[in-house]
Amino acid sequence: MKAAHFLSVLSVLALATSIASAYDPSPLQDFCVATNDPKNALFVNGKFCKDPKLATAEDFFTSGLNIPGNTDNKVGSNVTAVNVDRIPGLNTLGISLVRIDYAPYGINPPHTHPRGTEILVVVEGTLHVGFVTSNQPDGSNKLFTKVLNKGDVFVFPIGLIHFQFNTGHTPAVAFAGLSSQNFGVITIANAVFGSTPPINPDVLTKAFQVDKNVIDYLQRQF
Repeated sequence: MKAAHFLSVLSVLALATSIASAYDPSPLQDFCVATNDPKNALFVNGKFCKDPKLATAEDFFTSGLNIPGNTDNKVGSNVTAVNVDRIPGLNTLGISLVRIDYAPYGINPPHTHPRGTEILVVVEGTLHVGFVTSNQPDGSNKLFTKVLNKGDVFVFPIGLIHFQFNTGHTPAVAFAGLSSQNFGVITIANAVFGSTPPINPDVLTKAFQVDKNVIDYLQRQF
């Protein structure tokens, strides 16, 4: 019985390890502080690594997340990212953090993170959040949605379209951890209607099954 239990635990750990390795690879050293100076450096995960002997506490530190982001924009939200570009010591560690500020009725519009799963906690306010699955065999896409209050936590799986909307009359704040040092962001509307050069309107007219005038209007917004 003990042997069977041990094998079960070992199998779960092996599965977890295989899943984790599908994202940012595990480092082969204690740390790899990113540097823009390639002299005597090692190139790892898209960044040059500083000689460990030259690393300092500042390489693993940042401040300012107590300061609200400017939400005076069209969508009424602001994302302050703490990734490898802000903390060089995050290089190869496979983790990062964001602060998200929302004006009343502000939205973090539908977007994806191609390289990271996100776990979000609401610090102030009320958020309507959700994500949509990838295309299912029957052609459907299921929406998972929830209203979050202060202290509530929600997970957005890697690569799936998701959003947060402040449903309250007052500002809201959330923090989120992501499973990548550089998770990437694709904002759906910006990418589809605001790419450079723009996507041929005929393509979008056919894809969205709307009049070309609608596509022309949307492209002008971005």
